[in-house]
Order: sequence, then structure tokens, then C-alpha cells
Amino acid sequence: MSTETETETAAETAAGRGLLDRLRASPFLSQLLSNRLAVVGLSIIFGMLLVALYARFVLVAPDFGLLFEAPRAFVQGMVSPDISLLTRSRLGTGVPDRAAPGWTVSGVPANERLFGTDASARDIYRRNLYGAWLALKFGTITVGLSTVAGVGLGIIAAYYGDVTDNVIMRTMDVLLAFPSLLLALALVAIFGAGLWKAVAALTLVYTPRFARVVRGAALKVLEDEYVDATVALGAADPRVLVRHILPNTLAPITVQSTLNFGLAIIDLAALSFLGFGAQAGEPSWGLMLDRGVTNGLQTGKWWMSFFPGLFLAITVLGFNLLGDGMRDALDPRMREAVD
Repeated sequence: MSTETETETAAETAAGRGLLDRLRASPFLSQLLSNRLAVVGLSIIFGMLLVALYARFVLVAPDFGLLFEAPRAFVQGMVSPDISLLTRSRLGTGVPDRAAPGWTVSGVPANERLFGTDASARDIYRRNLYGAWLALKFGTITVGLSTVAGVGLGIIAAYYGDVTDNVIMRTMDVLLAFPSLLLALALVAIFGAGLWKAVAALTLVYTPRFARVVRGAALKVLEDEYVDATVALGAADPRVLVRHILPNTLAPITVQSTLNFGLAIIDLAALSFLGFGAQAGEPSWGLMLDRGVTNGLQTGKWWMSFFPGLFLAITVLGFNLLGDGMRDALDPRMREAVD
């Protein structure tokens, strides 16, 4: 029995070492990690991810003691957290509104009101942290949906060609003819404001970008002889598309997704800033910037707009740096295709 256990343990260890060795030998990883700017971008994204997870599962989580007293209420609180402390006005509760950060005022503890308060006396520090969760959550959904839709349309257009290709790509060209933010604004103006509707609008706006990039990559793959051989052997179209064409187009898909992630975050913030995304009270960076400029910046309360803008700029910078690094690591010639 002990011999079998030792054998299984040795096999698992060898498999783990084999995986590590393959990762170390990967040209892509070595090239990516040798790019200092890409490493900086990856570090920024990882740090912002930790901030977002902390805000979602610690900052607004129910009291841990509730897990033993009322497990069902604790689980419900984790699934649907109460963020009313971040959204409702605290005027009249004794908390000063538009108060400067504690570290800028003499006689006030430095850790008190770390980022100050807004016009509704809400803590900007806590709202900023939760804004990271909203940005990454809705950015992920936007990029994920547009990637799936764009990849599917691009591969189908390249594989079937002729009428199918013309119908799909001419439709994509029509969508690409409009400035992305202007088209998104028109869509949310028609269907109404809200973060989920902004996500739907941006998904439609980003889909043509993925479709165009993937179609170009798929056309190159279709020139390879092994695809013709697979078709000649009687492979069904879905098998050819999923097993042979899609895996060989992952490089441009990965790069485009990373670059679009930062763009999605800043476009969602822009829609919220203009009043078409997050609604009143929601701790969205774009909405906080809007309220900060209106109620704070024009009256000298710089902290109300500075910190949301700083978080937004750093996050988008991280995704842009990582996307550029991945593009150079996968194929320097891909720059023309992605751009």
C-alpha cells in the first residue's frame, strides 16, 4: 500500500515539475517576462485584482460571526452583499461632507478619511475600492461576450466565404464606421441607462474588432494543407472549426482581448461619467469622477475627482502595458493586424 502511495506521489511530483519545466521553457513566457513594461502591467493588474476581491469579499461582506449563528444569512450576504453604506447619503450623521483626507489636515489622524469624503459625506476610499470590483466585473463580462461573438463570426466568415463572408463582414464594417463611444452612447440612449445596458452596447461595439482580427488569422490557417487533409478525411465543419482553426487563432484573440479590457473599463467609466452607465449613488469610478468634477473640483475639493481618476488611469495603463507586451511576445508582426 505504501509503495503505491509513494509511486502516486512521485508521479504527481514529476508531473508538477514537468509543468514547471514547460512553463520555464516557453518562448512566450520568457519573452513576456523579459519585457519590463509588461511585467509592470501584470503587477498592476494583479494588484488591482486583489483590491477588487478585497472590496467584494471583505469590505462589504457580512460579519464572519454570522457564519456560525445564521449560516444561510451569511451565504446570502456573501452572494448579495449590502453596499448601502457605500451608496446612501450620510449627511446629517455627524460625518462631514467634502472633508479633506486626514493626512492633509493638521490635527486629524492620517488614517482617518484616507481619501476624504464626497458631497454626500460618503467615504471615498471605500467607494474607490469597490469601484475596482465593478470595473473588473463589468469589464470582464463585456470583453468575454464580445470575444465569443466576434470569434464565432470571424471564423464562420473565413471558413464559409462567399455570401456568408460578405454578409457578416459588411455588417461588421457598418458597425466599425461609427466611432465606438458615439455608437455606444446612441444605443444606451435608445435602450436606457444602466451598467448592464452599457455592457450590452459595448459588446455590440467591440464585436466587429474581434471578428475582423480573427477572420484574418483564420484565412491564414485555412491556407495550410492539414486543414484540406482534415476536410478530405470527412471531418465535420464544427470539428474543423473548433479543433483545427480556433486553436491556431488564439494568439491574436488573446492580444485583442487584453487590449480591449482596458478600453472596456474606460468606456464604461465614460458612459457613467455622461450619465448613461452607473446610476446615482453607485460607486463607479466614472460616476465618482462626474460628481467630483461637478461638486468638488470646481470648488477646490480636488480629492473628490483625483482618486477615482487615479485608480482608473492606473488600471487602464496596466492592461495596455500587458497587451503590448503580449503582442510583442507572440508575434511582433501582429502589431499591424491588431491595430
